Amino acid sequence: MVGAIRRLAIWLSALILLGLAGFGLWLWSYGVTPASIAGANLHVLIPPKTGLTGIEKILAENGVIPPGRGFYYLARISGLSKRLQAGEYLFTPGQTPLQILRTIAVGSTVRWSVTIPEGANIYQLAEILAQGGWGERELFLKLLRDPEILARHGVRAKSLEGYLFPDTYQLMRGQDPGEIIALMVDRGRQVRRELGDLSNNPLGLSPHEVLTMASIVEKETGVPEERPLIARVFLNRLRLGMRLQTDPTVIYGLTGFDGNLTRKDLETPTPYNTYLNIGLPPGPIANPGRAAIAAVLHPASDSYLYFVSKNDGTHYFSRDLAEHNRAVLKYQKSGGKH
Repeated sequence: MVGAIRRLAIWLSALILLGLAGFGLWLWSYGVTPASIAGANLHVLIPPKTGLTGIEKILAENGVIPPGRGFYYLARISGLSKRLQAGEYLFTPGQTPLQILRTIAVGSTVRWSVTIPEGANIYQLAEILAQGGWGERELFLKLLRDPEILARHGVRAKSLEGYLFPDTYQLMRGQDPGEIIALMVDRGRQVRRELGDLSNNPLGLSPHEVLTMASIVEKETGVPEERPLIARVFLNRLRLGMRLQTDPTVIYGLTGFDGNLTRKDLETPTPYNTYLNIGLPPGPIANPGRAAIAAVLHPASDSYLYFVSKNDGTHYFSRDLAEHNRAVLKYQKSGGKH
């Protein structure tokens, strides 16, 4: 009786070992055999907090892996099931399930280049991100004004305007909007640190005021060599207690601006109307680049107080009103001083 039980146990053990060996052989074959991708590169988005079963379902539905539980078992037995990461992935024909699994485990997600141009304000930035599919425009605008986010980044203002550095960013599909904002704020902080102490400037402006002035410089000219001159004009006017009289600030303060700045607009009271108010507006009107910030910290050495567009992208600079008026007559028939 004891001998029979022992032989049965041996047979059962042998069957179990044989079954495990067969399962192992099948799983190994599954893992190294090219998956049935339908002859083309496939972009697949795995949403945040998607579990292993959900990931397997998404991959199978998109034709990345064959249907069945092979991928599930491969992930569990390989020990990679807890390391799978959300994001957008690019899978190519001929990849094996094991290669696909490792790709997701190391987070080799697709990165998309998104460029925020110098001088873009928060409304334009939110629109760029929304059109690229990174989130709704209104969501970004809400986050950019969120008191908790402002406090987290140490910004004492009503929004992150001016603190989001214009640059080219490598973003992932499904990336958290708050994380995208943090990337831009951190990049701005890095650039300002490279430029030195923002408080060390000709008029002793606060860092927030430097960014405000830099945003005006950014919006007034796209010509690199003019930035230090533009900065000098506004710093001179600020020092003398003159109104800055700059159109971009007026435009920023208007609601529903249609692209045509009128005399009525110039006479409309807002905190950003520098034709009516003396001094800087309450905050930046755009997100300035490195050169615009540097121009405020290191402006040109001159006594210019005025400038007028020459209608070729550049400006004529004047030291007094009489010279400026002559320039206006020459370059701008309708006139209008800065």
